Amino acid sequence: MNATDRTPADLLRSALAADPGRPLVTFYDDATGERVELSVATFANWVAKTANLLQGDLSAGPGDRVALLLPAHWQTAVWLLACASVGAVADVAGDPAAADVVVSGPDSLEAARACRGERVALALRPLGGRFPQPPAGFADYAVEVPGQGDRFAPFAPVDAEEPALIVAGAELSGAEVVERARADAPALDLTGPGSRLLSGLSYDTWEGLSAGLYAPLAVGGSVVLCRNLDRVDGEVLARRIEDERVTAARH
Repeated sequence: MNATDRTPADLLRSALAADPGRPLVTFYDDATGERVELSVATFANWVAKTANLLQGDLSAGPGDRVALLLPAHWQTAVWLLACASVGAVADVAGDPAAADVVVSGPDSLEAARACRGERVALALRPLGGRFPQPPAGFADYAVEVPGQGDRFAPFAPVDAEEPALIVAGAELSGAEVVERARADAPALDLTGPGSRLLSGLSYDTWEGLSAGLYAPLAVGGSVVLCRNLDRVDGEVLARRIEDERVTAARH
């Protein structure tokens, strides 16, 4: 990655320029058997479409708060980078009543109704599938995002020193996210390009976000993100680590 990268969106742009075809996020859900692998280019395309939805249809801009009521999931990673691209503040597990936009999984829809702004629901079904019946009062992400543009340009420049992320009560600027992610890399055994970290940690802490997205992205590595990892035994996990060519693990 480039030393001049100052926001998470910068990190993604550099990854795309360096090697768009390499894996970036590989996602497992051990409750459903789902496995999804996204290359840098595919992930960046999802981010661009989501950022266009956020900026265009949902009217979010720099400083607006987006409450993310979502688990550790590849689509959550997309939303985190979409917020960074727009300049909106990603408030992980934040209070919907205090948010301009809420993005909810299927298990938190009732809580999400406290948001008086725009509401988006994610079914979190395999292959990014839509809800069989869209939740009342919510836009279905899987319906809205495919038609969005494949390229994104923010209406206003994103200031790396402005708030970008709130997690576990801590507010971080875009620059602080990048700095902390880079600083975390050695302790996570991320040595640079080619590093591949398996993470079973929740996204509701900085440690989970760093291991599950930001630190691998910051060093040109990749992440194997596992949801419901407690459902697999040691033999299955060992086989996954081998099959996915994992170089480090946190779970």
